[in-house]
Amino acid sequence: MTPEPTCQAPHDHSTETDEAGERLIQRMARIRHKIMILSGKGGVGKSTVAANLAVFLSAFGWRTGLLDIDLHGPSIPKLLGLEGRLPGPSPEGMLPVTMYEKLKVMSIGFLLGEEQDHPVIVRGPMKHKLIQQFLADVVWGDLDYLIVDSPPGTGDEPLSIAQLVHGADGAVIVTTPQEMALADVRKCIQFCHQVRLPVIGVVENMSGLTCPHCGCVVAPFKTGGGEAMAHKMGVPFLGRIPLDPQIVEDSDAGTPYILRQPESETARAFGRVVELILANGTEGSGEAAGLSSKTTDGPNTGEDQ
Repeated sequence: MTPEPTCQAPHDHSTETDEAGERLIQRMARIRHKIMILSGKGGVGKSTVAANLAVFLSAFGWRTGLLDIDLHGPSIPKLLGLEGRLPGPSPEGMLPVTMYEKLKVMSIGFLLGEEQDHPVIVRGPMKHKLIQQFLADVVWGDLDYLIVDSPPGTGDEPLSIAQLVHGADGAVIVTTPQEMALADVRKCIQFCHQVRLPVIGVVENMSGLTCPHCGCVVAPFKTGGGEAMAHKMGVPFLGRIPLDPQIVEDSDAGTPYILRQPESETARAFGRVVELILANGTEGSGEAAGLSSKTTDGPNTGEDQ
């Protein structure tokens, strides 16, 4: 006798999506301030700014998270010397990698294992689902700040973050001074306006270089372009960060520059940028004034990784 065909209920993917969305809302509700780091073009030092911003905040006592959502080129594990580290298991999800006591770090790169040189090949619609699941499954706990390092441009990843992370303070947009970069940054600012993501301000990175031999200041990428563009587009300008060859060495070594070179002009410029980010992005909470008083002693570098 021929067996009767059996019916199997289809898997309800919408239920999984709803559950992930609810978990995401609950996790984000425990984070006071959420700041996106964006750039219109690659190669402007966006990830370096994001990593040093997160380290700076944690060094002054704020509970800080750093999230790297670059699916195709995650840089944060290398910049912070965390390659080979893995998220911890938890009944609630994935535990971020912790360093310097108050800094929690999560990156897609942690999940690639030994296949760091293999490309991540994923289509656009899947990116949104992947980022949502990734955000929903990371157990951040209570944080003062979450810094999100997005890939350059105005594509799937920045759009997904803008849509998924509700209540964000806004975006810090990183550029270099030359027109080639500024043309794309203008598009990035318009992107923020269209998705209703506030622009905290523009950072002009790699702005001038002091010659270590003669002391003269040169401008390999020009200077002042980011400031002029920010004023023209009506968004705050947060300051210039000079180019320092030591940043390259420290980044390759996986050591945050602001901890290795706290007395350098570039580190001091970075500190001034951080104060303005806090003043523009924390709803007048007074935390920027607290940072100003703390910076006189420099960041705390005594905690072990």
